[in-house]
Amino acid sequence: MQVQTESKPYDTINVTPMLDLAYVLLVVFILMTTASVQGLTITMPKPSNKPATEKHEVKIVQVLPDGALLINGVGVSMAELESQLGAAKSRDSQMSVEIKGDPRTQYARVVAVVDLCNKLQVNMGLVTSRIGT
Repeated sequence: MQVQTESKPYDTINVTPMLDLAYVLLVVFILMTTASVQGLTITMPKPSNKPATEKHEVKIVQVLPDGALLINGVGVSMAELESQLGAAKSRDSQMSVEIKGDPRTQYARVVAVVDLCNKLQVNMGLVTSRIGT
């Protein structure tokens, strides 16, 4: 008994592995582009080499770990904070607010203060410090 072997060249290319690779690359591309779009948009101020000659009022708002609010060291409620910031804004339109959030506080309380400053159109900054200081 003799086995016949036919040596015939392939006339088609199997494109299935190439399509699998193309689909995987497409999925990775879609995931990476949608992940980079999320987040808050923040407009950073441009640095200036000129020293500031104007003096404006600065209020320091602290958010304590239990959610309590302090303005310049004095405890206030959210409504009192809004009225005090509104009064300070009417006295000095260029006044600013420094927001110090304790690392142990709930992030929602800090965001509420940021939202209040945005609502009152007050210049604000988030005070940060190194970990462990």
